[in-house]
Amino acid sequence: MISQAMQSALSQQLNDEFYSAYLYLAMSAYCNHTDFNGAASWLKVQYEEEHIHATLIYNYLIEQGVHVELQSIPKPPSEFGALLDVFQSSLKHEQLMTQKLNELSDLALKEKDHATYNLLQWFVKEQVEEEATVSGIISKLKLVKNDGYGLLMIDNELGSRTVATTATPAP
Repeated sequence: MISQAMQSALSQQLNDEFYSAYLYLAMSAYCNHTDFNGAASWLKVQYEEEHIHATLIYNYLIEQGVHVELQSIPKPPSEFGALLDVFQSSLKHEQLMTQKLNELSDLALKEKDHATYNLLQWFVKEQVEEEATVSGIISKLKLVKNDGYGLLMIDNELGSRTVATTATPAP
């Protein structure tokens, strides 16, 4: 059984993960609108990953006997600027999520909740990958600046991303 404080913190993280999914879906819609269909596809895959992350936390709470009460999800922005701005917003959001997951891990350690801590370490590791991936995209976008051919090449590359089917922590 997990403490009330941990239940509340995990419930908030559940909401944050659903917001992340919602944010990436908004970014995808924006990129579709601005004809960056490859980026839109990449961001839609990111939406699906974030939904998986939320589901992992949801399932964990259920397994722990927590009565899950879903919260409202804030409305994400609908305008993001240039493609570089989209991915800079993504990185800023991922850095915020990293901070939240680190704080949640600290709470699990403080409470000596090893099962929750173990679950959260998968998320912490995932955040390292998320930030590195988005940082790499930003580097490429900065390199090509506003060169149409360069943006087209990056957009095509982004469109080749597929949904990860193993985005779950090891048992």
